[in-house]
Amino acid sequence: MSSNIQAGGVPVLVLKEGTNRTRGGEAQHTNITAAKLIGESVRSALGPKGMDKMLVDSFGDVTITSDGRTILDEMDVQNPAAKMMVEVAKAQDKEAGDGTTSAVVIAGELLSRAEELLDKNIHPTVIIDGYKLAQEKALETLEKIAMPIDLKKKDFLKKAAVTSMASKLVAEHKEYLADIVVEAMLAVAEKTEAAYKADVDDVLVEKKTGESLRDTSLINGIVVDKEIVHSGMPKRVEKAKIALLDSSLEIEKTEYDAKLNIESPDQIEAFLKQEESMLRVMADKIAASGANVVICQKGIDDMVQHFLAKKGVAAIRRAKKSDMERLAKATGGSIVSNLESLTAKDLGEASLVEERKIAEDKMTFIEGCKRPKAVTILIRGSSPRMNNETERSIHDALCVVRDLVMEPKIVAGGSAPELEMSKVLRKYAETQPGREQLAVKIFAESLEVIATVLAENAGLDPIDILSELRSKHEKGETWAGVEVLSGKVQDMSKAGVFEPLTVKKQIIKSASEAAMLILKIDDVIASQKMKAPPTPPGGMGGMGGMGMGGMGGF
Repeated sequence: MSSNIQAGGVPVLVLKEGTNRTRGGEAQHTNITAAKLIGESVRSALGPKGMDKMLVDSFGDVTITSDGRTILDEMDVQNPAAKMMVEVAKAQDKEAGDGTTSAVVIAGELLSRAEELLDKNIHPTVIIDGYKLAQEKALETLEKIAMPIDLKKKDFLKKAAVTSMASKLVAEHKEYLADIVVEAMLAVAEKTEAAYKADVDDVLVEKKTGESLRDTSLINGIVVDKEIVHSGMPKRVEKAKIALLDSSLEIEKTEYDAKLNIESPDQIEAFLKQEESMLRVMADKIAASGANVVICQKGIDDMVQHFLAKKGVAAIRRAKKSDMERLAKATGGSIVSNLESLTAKDLGEASLVEERKIAEDKMTFIEGCKRPKAVTILIRGSSPRMNNETERSIHDALCVVRDLVMEPKIVAGGSAPELEMSKVLRKYAETQPGREQLAVKIFAESLEVIATVLAENAGLDPIDILSELRSKHEKGETWAGVEVLSGKVQDMSKAGVFEPLTVKKQIIKSASEAAMLILKIDDVIASQKMKAPPTPPGGMGGMGGMGMGGMGGF
């Protein structure tokens, strides 16, 4: 479409030449189509019978996953409307940690149904107003049907973690891994005046290829993927006093070039002795503080290693910053930037620091920390790809347990809450006087897409399943849902399939807000991408023989 306007027969250029502009219905349909395609791309990954995706990046690296956020992250999405759908998955993952696939599928369905109304000349603003009303009513319904749980009993926490992992590659070991996840999250949860506070980052997840997922373990402490630097140092230190340093134990090179004029061998010897004594002072300073373990974020000179080994001090170098912060939190120590200021007060405490061989590598275990608000899950999978997918699955499960710890309310899974919200919204639509009732009605129908997709992915007939579900919900069976493993409609609370209320609420918020955002756009103005300047014939070599005089024509 032209980006110019006519003024008295004279064309007036408003936008830069080459700019593409799409307006009105065409812009809306283009955006909706792009967003729907994103929804379609993750649709088959939903539920315990969902399929996995193999994603190959530009370097040839392969990722195998059914995690919605990862699928969309790895896809190189170019369309601006499609990018908004990727943002939905990111927002869902950030806020709730799970439910990314559901959020994207519902958002795609909301847009698909809205398109039907747009074709009937219903204004987008009317649809958006209806969606807002439906969103509020849906969230209100969720709050009403949610069941409070007692955090002292771990049953529901475990069931929610199992539900989260049931649709992942690790489903075979979901019970075993769920126990580890619940223990880990409860270990780092802290009680505040009003409620519990928990942070997924307090649970460190380390991976080592080898053995099987059944050998994944929970360590009450921190595992650092580093070995003790010197063979003469103790490999096991009990009642450890840990110095955490983020300065290097080396003699810094000068910033400026310096020359030394040495005229005799004595001067060389004096120079080396001086360097040795400076390094000895570093080791003495650490020993004087009472530390018997040093964890350094930077390098440690070979000579310092030798002196520390003589004093029976174990040392680790080049530890990650995130590990240092976790160690400070767990051991009660302070990270010291200047060795001169290190005192006994800065030391952290742990009952055991030990180097252990895991597979082909050595790792250092710091256990029995002073403040045990940091734990490590050590994943042992048969291949790096399995380990990566296990890490993603464990992250989702940790987020689910965290959500329950912070808001202890659950709903049953298997599309039961979506069908209940749909039932309530249908009745609510009839109370709306204007055209908004049509938007509320299609919002209700869009929520049923979860049941349809779960049935499709399990090889069941979605029409039969949906008819049976609607009938049961009309009879007041709130938790009737699709039990895909048996292929039947049943009470999902009795089947032990539970999800946190937080996740479900965020799915409704993310999906409806994304749909409303895309529907509100009626004009897309895209600037032309900058082209690279043409290369002269023969590449850069074409510049050869062209002296400064040759530039005269420019």
